[in-house]
Amino acid sequence: MRGAPASAPDAPRTWIAFAMLWLAGNALRLTILAVPPVIATIRDDFSLSATQVGLLSSIPPALFAIAALGGSLLVARLGVRSALIGGLVVIAAGSALRGLSTSYAVLLATTVIMSIGVAIMQPMMPTAVRLWSPRHIGLGTALYTNGLLVGEVFPTLLTIPLVLPLLAGSWRASLVFWSVPIAAIALMIYLFAPRMGQSHAALPQRWLPDWHAGLVWRLGALFCCINAIYFSANAFIPIYLASAGRPDLISGALTALNFGQIPASILLLVVAGKLERRAWPYVVSGILSLVAIAGLVLMVGPATIVWAALLGFSDAAALIVGLTLPPLLCRPEDVARTSAGMFTISYAGAVAIAVVSGAAWDVSRVPALAFVPLGASAVGLVIATLSLRGKKELL
Repeated sequence: MRGAPASAPDAPRTWIAFAMLWLAGNALRLTILAVPPVIATIRDDFSLSATQVGLLSSIPPALFAIAALGGSLLVARLGVRSALIGGLVVIAAGSALRGLSTSYAVLLATTVIMSIGVAIMQPMMPTAVRLWSPRHIGLGTALYTNGLLVGEVFPTLLTIPLVLPLLAGSWRASLVFWSVPIAAIALMIYLFAPRMGQSHAALPQRWLPDWHAGLVWRLGALFCCINAIYFSANAFIPIYLASAGRPDLISGALTALNFGQIPASILLLVVAGKLERRAWPYVVSGILSLVAIAGLVLMVGPATIVWAALLGFSDAAALIVGLTLPPLLCRPEDVARTSAGMFTISYAGAVAIAVVSGAAWDVSRVPALAFVPLGASAVGLVIATLSLRGKKELL
């Protein structure tokens, strides 16, 4: 049974909670998206193959899968606020340590540390929405997802034209630079985040997902398609454009891919409540994503920016409305563990798809084939939606 907790926060506390949700959302992507703008330089410095680039880019989603259960456990033991602060500290430390990378192996290891911090935060966020804004789940989800999307835009928009010139072109220093805002967000959460639900009696007593529940697997499949499109696009668009002789388009394409998500987020801040549990937004997203992927591969040139923006818009819309599903479909005490199971399944699949994309490029030596698994993910998004609708979980 769904229902708001007995002690919902008053209006001022609700607005503070909204601000904290938005800031925490920023931290989920800020340091991850600091890599794509400098991935071509990293590839050249370490002489990486396309498969190695795919592996580096797949570490965050891989850790999202492996460590997501840790986030559910921390919520059950510490409460949302303390668990979020812990995750933020790990992200900041791991991202700063990446600046010490002297080899590909060190970069992989430090990326693992950073990704663990993000991974344990992921299942905390739907729970934070459920506790901090129980009467505004759609809005609370749209706000933290808006923060997530803004966190994706800042590094892709600012790294090449502003940050790198300030840091003498050092990609290592730029990775350290983007860890500083995460530390600031941790301090803000410590000072201002609601302290609701921190007593032992209020904490969820179960943290492992119910792997026998079909809902966990259906949500996992839905998010696998959404995440695979996004992470693989960020990994392969830069090196695809470089291979096509258009490195001048990399910054614009990455900015468009990530900035294109902002209009979707702003739109959903207004209409998120009306789209709760509706199936059609996911179907439209899948179709638009497939068209955009084809355009990115077949129409390299000025239109690349348009196709990247369309892909960002469509994928973000599905992500935002999808993140409302765990708090809407689950009992409050089951939100974190259901989210953890969903993220474990979805990111494991996204990693596999990223590796397959890189291998398809390396084996065939045809760069365009790296995008075939992304197109399959767009089709899979429609199929997963129909499965949820068949179970009456979507309308």
